[in-house]
Amino acid sequence: MADQSLTNQDICLATLRDNDRDRYLACLLSPESRRNALAALYAFNAELARIRDLVHEPLPGEVRMQYWRDLLQGSAHGSTQANPIAAALLSTIEAHRLPPQTLVDMIDARIFDLYDDAMETRVSLEGYAGETASALIQLASLVLAPEDAAGTADAAGHAGVAQAIAGLLLLMPLHRHRGQLYIPVEILAATGLDRDTFLAGEDKPRISAAIEAFAGLGRDHLVKARKIAIPQAVFPAFLPVALAEPVLVSAQRVGAGLFEHQLQRSQLRRQVGMLLALMRKKI
Repeated sequence: MADQSLTNQDICLATLRDNDRDRYLACLLSPESRRNALAALYAFNAELARIRDLVHEPLPGEVRMQYWRDLLQGSAHGSTQANPIAAALLSTIEAHRLPPQTLVDMIDARIFDLYDDAMETRVSLEGYAGETASALIQLASLVLAPEDAAGTADAAGHAGVAQAIAGLLLLMPLHRHRGQLYIPVEILAATGLDRDTFLAGEDKPRISAAIEAFAGLGRDHLVKARKIAIPQAVFPAFLPVALAEPVLVSAQRVGAGLFEHQLQRSQLRRQVGMLLALMRKKI
């Protein structure tokens, strides 16, 4: 039986602790007055991100996505209070005047995760990252300091692409097992591969070249993000991005070996990395 004393915010934080430990820590490192709102946003993102893990076919996944779309568009089915994350999200949107359409666009972008379609171009990848990771940073910035958030759009855009690519590299062994591939087809073609030959995993030198180029794209965006001043008040929204560079660098080093090597640093090292980023105000 669920603990009736838990608040919606407690449940959001518990969801993050179980499904997105890095953003959970980012919440704890954020101002206490904004922590609950950030937890609601991040828990919503975690719910979307794990839908593919919960379903065996795209259609049930689309049904789950539609639930969230209906909620944000004001046509929720049943009591919102029955879903603590949904209730917390709606309260956060109202309290911080967040644009619901940005969250709807995030859902629409995540439909791609339910299928095994190819990511055709760099532009397609950047658009996907922009509507997911970058949008989440921008929404978190609005929660933290709306007066400063408008000036961080470019930084959020580049930082989100870098963060998304790092995340996709970490998940690449799982995605390959499923038959999913997020490296753009145009990057594969430049290295003499196509989707099927990459997933087959036999041409190690070319696969390594494709992974190096993919990670390099993430590093390019990270460099661009670092060139933009991020106001101190919104910096906690960028904290998880501080974990991207070690993953991108390691992926370039091991190439095709990432299918056998663990790129993810230990939880302790990631915590230290975020704490140092917060102290230095540098992602």
